[in-house]
Amino acid sequence: MTTLINRPNTALLVVDMQVGVVAEAYRRDDVVATIATLVDRARGAGVDVVWVQHNGEELPRGSEAWQYVPELARRDSEPLVAKEYSDAFEATGLESVLADRGIGRFFLAGAQTDECIRSTLHGAITRGYDVMLVADAHTTEDLTDFGAPPPELVVAHTNLYWRYHKAPGRTAGTVNAADVDFADPAGS
Repeated sequence: MTTLINRPNTALLVVDMQVGVVAEAYRRDDVVATIATLVDRARGAGVDVVWVQHNGEELPRGSEAWQYVPELARRDSEPLVAKEYSDAFEATGLESVLADRGIGRFFLAGAQTDECIRSTLHGAITRGYDVMLVADAHTTEDLTDFGAPPPELVVAHTNLYWRYHKAPGRTAGTVNAADVDFADPAGS
């Protein structure tokens, strides 16, 4: 499993499910509902839920667009990590939050699939984490006007390549939300 020493715990990492990020996202309501169910299940299992929130020119701190969607309510006891870059580990306190809680493995959900989700997946595995992408709990907006594939293909492609991702001593893969097992080190 994880290459990190003394990190036996698991978390659910929820990235950038903010009003301005997911307003026009593919399957927005379904993804939000799926993440809300995952959050409830993680809490019920005694698993840490860690929230990540993007700050920047397009999402100024305190603005309506910057707020998490109202359907997802963070508890005061749950860590909130502010970020300015796509990779949730880059120039943030995420590594310290996870280390302090003995977390070496996490399930990843959130937005945007083609930017912050992919960057965080790769940032995690290169730092020694086991990371499972929740296949039906991430989304992105339609960027076809800029030459990107349609959002459903972005999501499908990300699920495809992460399902088969490998790194020495680490576990990667995908799992549907209904099959997430927070107690199983393999993830499902």
